[in-house]
Amino acid sequence: MLYLVPTPVGNLEDITLRALRILKEADVVLAEDTRTTGVLLKHYDISARLVSHHKFNEHATAEAFAARMAAGETMALVSDAGTPGISDPGFMLVRAAVAQGVEVQCLPGATAFVPAIVSSGLPCDRFCFEGFLPQKKGRATRLAALKDEERTMIFYESPHRVVKALHEMAEVFGAERLCSACREISKIHEESVRGSLVDVAAHFEENEPRGEFVIVVAGKTDAATAREKRKPIAKDPITGQPIYE
Repeated sequence: MLYLVPTPVGNLEDITLRALRILKEADVVLAEDTRTTGVLLKHYDISARLVSHHKFNEHATAEAFAARMAAGETMALVSDAGTPGISDPGFMLVRAAVAQGVEVQCLPGATAFVPAIVSSGLPCDRFCFEGFLPQKKGRATRLAALKDEERTMIFYESPHRVVKALHEMAEVFGAERLCSACREISKIHEESVRGSLVDVAAHFEENEPRGEFVIVVAGKTDAATAREKRKPIAKDPITGQPIYE
């Protein structure tokens, strides 16, 4: 059996009773970073056999772990935070396990983008999850492909690139496109900054961005299209922001 066990994205209390039981009972806990998972297990007084399984070794280890489960072992896979497989290692192991006839169960639990979109104030009935943009090659191409996306879009970004990402999105989607940048979800300093892409970028130019970010961007609508076609007639003398007709 393979269990995919979501772990807290912030507050250590954000874990289910079932997840704690599985972590106790599993023969092996496969962890993205054994040090990070060790802190969680110690907090809940869980003794478990921890083995590394991360993006740098998953190509080489997935088949072997799947074979061991097919032979009778039960393993639990965790990432550093959130649900394994969502912008984290997991897919290759699940694919190998399924191919070898291993039963796979994913427990419901913490995932950063769900609270981010629900609290954004943007439509969440239909959305597309884009995860991390490519750091270099392919970044502009990916954004250009989303220019006419009508669903709400969700991106993950690091604090070091969040301002750059917001400006790049403003160039492609339009400066006035609405967004919400949520950071430190479920932690003490959780913050959501809402507004246009340029306004949110300006906020984090003045306030140093810290923590991992979820950027939620409105899809292209008739109203958004109309705004993007407007031409500024002047600039606000105080804020420097464009003034439209």
